[in-house]
Amino acid sequence: MSESRPSLFATPHMPYGLSRADIVVLCLLGGALLGLSGLSWNAPETHAGPELATGAYALPGYALKSVLRMSGAYALSLLFSIYYARAAAKSARASRFLLPVLDVLQSVPILSFLPVVVLSCSVFMSEGVAAEVAAVVLIFTSQAWNMTFSYHQSLGTQPRELREAVRVMRLDGWSRFKTLELPHAAIGLIWNSVMSWSAGWYFLMAAESFKVGRRDFRLPGLGSYLAKAVEESDTHAVLMGLGALVCIIVCMDQFIWRPLLAWSDKFRHGGESGAAPSSWFLDLLGDSTLVQRVNERVLSPLGEWFDARARRVAPAREESRPALVTRLPGWLIPALASLAAMAAVGFSLRAFVALEARDWANLGVGLVFTTGRVLLTVLIALLWTVPFGVFIGSRPRLAGAVQPVTQVVASIPATAIFPLFMVALLNFPGGLNIAAVILMLMATQWYLLFNIIAGVSAVPQELRQTSAMLGLGWFDRWRVLHLPSVFPYVVTGAVTACGGAWNASIISERVEVGGRVYSSPGLGSLIAEATASGQNRLLFTATLLLSLTVVLINRFIWGRLSRLAAERYRME
Repeated sequence: MSESRPSLFATPHMPYGLSRADIVVLCLLGGALLGLSGLSWNAPETHAGPELATGAYALPGYALKSVLRMSGAYALSLLFSIYYARAAAKSARASRFLLPVLDVLQSVPILSFLPVVVLSCSVFMSEGVAAEVAAVVLIFTSQAWNMTFSYHQSLGTQPRELREAVRVMRLDGWSRFKTLELPHAAIGLIWNSVMSWSAGWYFLMAAESFKVGRRDFRLPGLGSYLAKAVEESDTHAVLMGLGALVCIIVCMDQFIWRPLLAWSDKFRHGGESGAAPSSWFLDLLGDSTLVQRVNERVLSPLGEWFDARARRVAPAREESRPALVTRLPGWLIPALASLAAMAAVGFSLRAFVALEARDWANLGVGLVFTTGRVLLTVLIALLWTVPFGVFIGSRPRLAGAVQPVTQVVASIPATAIFPLFMVALLNFPGGLNIAAVILMLMATQWYLLFNIIAGVSAVPQELRQTSAMLGLGWFDRWRVLHLPSVFPYVVTGAVTACGGAWNASIISERVEVGGRVYSSPGLGSLIAEATASGQNRLLFTATLLLSLTVVLINRFIWGRLSRLAAERYRME
């Protein structure tokens, strides 16, 4: 952060009395508490059904419940991303097992395994709790993978001089994590957190309005509110729900993401940028006497206590305690993998034998169509996100203005607004295919855009100044500065965008509008139809075929590009 911006963590001597910043902070806190206390009065009563309302009075309570579910899923995603990415990056042996598993996890369509999660949870707990757990798990699966890939990519592209300095100082595991790994990954992790929340909003309708046969697992929330409004073709309710969603996104941008982005600029390799992103709320907190005193008397001692506890459990050197996978007996992982493979092969053979020749033909045709749509979607996204992302990311002030707009657009569930112009697309030749590609594009292009902006934002300031001093033209600047700098982030964004496109194919290739179902050939529509009709064997086979395809694409295309990014485009 620049010197002109007060630091949130500085603890200078503060005069007694309240400043204007303190008054604003107290007003914001009081308004938040007042709003939370009034939610119980405004929220409608729900019954065992549940009976969902689409009136304006229901929106505050529904919005709060959805935000709490999203927050719980994000906390799980963040912890999972850090631990999983570190385990995969610290050991070549572990990475040979963990990275393929991550490919499978991000490629398995969310809606294909949600019935299993819901029904399994309902065996051990009440249906209401099972629905809550399933919703959080579904949102988690839409948030975690891009954060994990981003953190893993940052671990593989750490500057050599910083790694040598940490090794010379013989820092323990916790100090290494706190002083090198997390700061180096901060910018990309924050931008991917924004994307994770956008992806969570995209799948919120499916997470909160799920039914299995005659069993109703819907949950009161903003997603179920929008789903019911779309089902009833209530345009007024849809607009009110989208308005509430936009308000939440703007508030999160102003009070969470923009302050974090402004604060994280100090972690840029080579120092802060010349035009650091700004945040009025971060400035306000820096000016607040109350915040400084809470930080000095509560947060700082609490942080020191946690730091001391973490140092006790951390090894003296990181090499003294290998990852969990490497500490297991050498025969255990192959044995478990063999048992799992035998069980999977046995179950797969039972499913394969039960399928008819017509089903196999549909699966083959569906694989070709869906693969073509996914590749076309990623190509279209690359064509516009790379130049636009570089243009925005190299101008921090412009990025600050564009970020909330793109965040709002990325977070609006396409399934809520798509029926409004689906009918018009049907009049064009190949309208269903065009509609499917548009829906997939609306769900996946943001993975690339946010990663590219993060990559450009992380370019050291001295490299920008050097290219300006050399008088490089726009073509040479793209060739020697922008494209090499953002290449690792483009690969990360493409991997997650491709996985998101496979996931989005389920809700893109089979759309219900006005009580009619429109479907185009593809694995996504087969999975959606098998889920709706209870054809479990077809559902399993289509999901397995989709997962294998994604794993092969990741292994032979994205995996090689990731190694190239780590070897040739490390920021030194």
